[in-house]
Amino acid sequence: MNRLNILSILMAVVITVPVTAQDKKEWIKPEEAAKTAHYKIQGEYLVEVEQDGQQVKVGFQVIALSDTTFKSTAFIGGLPGAGWERGAETRTSEGKLEGDIISWTSEDGNVARSKLVEAGIGLINDDGEVTDTIPKVHRKSKTLGAKPPEGAVVLFDGSAESVKNFERGEAVLGKLLRHDCESKQKFGDHKLHLEFRTPYMPFARGQGRGNSGMYIQGRYEVQVLDSFGLDGKNNECGGIYSISEPKVNMCLPPLSWQTYDYDFTAAKYDADGKKVKNARVTIKHNGVVIHDDLELPNHTPGKHPEADSPGLLYLQGHGNPVVYRNVWVVEK
Repeated sequence: MNRLNILSILMAVVITVPVTAQDKKEWIKPEEAAKTAHYKIQGEYLVEVEQDGQQVKVGFQVIALSDTTFKSTAFIGGLPGAGWERGAETRTSEGKLEGDIISWTSEDGNVARSKLVEAGIGLINDDGEVTDTIPKVHRKSKTLGAKPPEGAVVLFDGSAESVKNFERGEAVLGKLLRHDCESKQKFGDHKLHLEFRTPYMPFARGQGRGNSGMYIQGRYEVQVLDSFGLDGKNNECGGIYSISEPKVNMCLPPLSWQTYDYDFTAAKYDADGKKVKNARVTIKHNGVVIHDDLELPNHTPGKHPEADSPGLLYLQGHGNPVVYRNVWVVEK
């Protein structure tokens, strides 16, 4: 088996921390999640391999599906948004943790072994020697921590005073904004920056895994969800619900801080109240454009219908502990 085939199945991790059954089903603090083996295994990895005489980047996204099961997707060309684009080659494998070893099986039945090392995952031979290392990476959004420009409307900066800018606003975990709130101020054409963090819920699936939503004007939902490692559909993170999937799934691992930055132009109406021009939006997820001047033909379900009036920012409540910070708007 060549090195690329071995890497593409990311296989059998011998862990160096005790593995026990977990009673807890969700984590909201990275430092607590980091005490578990399954959280340490999940995440992103990146390596360069030689294929047909050329150096090829291979990115991996490993999803924890419980405390003992995992799914790995190999992205040939690099990680999503950093070399890999929608439609390019991927390979998947399934993992099962038994004792201190997680064994992975690829789509074609190949199995290999490796162990956690300080830099990431070390591939091992039959004698248990490390032959290659797949480094773990921790990507950060290019716009993380962006400062509001002069004249911006700061909706939430962690202060008790800024909590008052939201109906049902509540500060949690120190200076973070709890989901299920909406801005008191309404906006027409505007730009917005916010940062969000989904919980780590390895036992959950689909819409029950870190679900919230960012409603532009309270009318158009941009999904917030732990969609790390998934296809990136219109009901997954970065998708505009029922309207458009993102150009690429830029969702980072759970408990990572992520960003949305958008530039929105509201729908236009004539004197009789008839809509004559649809709303449009450009959205960056973690600094990468996922919707480029996208036309929004209608509102999405869950909050307010379209109207010839400014609208609020709604951060949807869905029963999952999603939190927000650094929320500001520039009116156009």
